[in-house]
Amino acid sequence: MEYMTSAECAEKWNVSQRWVAIYCKEGRIEGAVQKGRMWFIPVGTEKPIDPRKARKLEQNKVINPGGCR
Repeated sequence: MEYMTSAECAEKWNVSQRWVAIYCKEGRIEGAVQKGRMWFIPVGTEKPIDPRKARKLEQNKVINPGGCR
């Protein structure tokens, strides 16, 4: 399996390396491996949904369940 570094992953996903490390530490990136202080992410892994944005989407569904009319 091929891996990319957390720096490469951060650039690809347009987030900071810290966010990539948080995703890895929380177990939200399947197959991520930590070696020392570095994280390695499998090539082709999709960016996890940001829980802050997911919460906003849920709130919008509750406020306007039928959509705009």
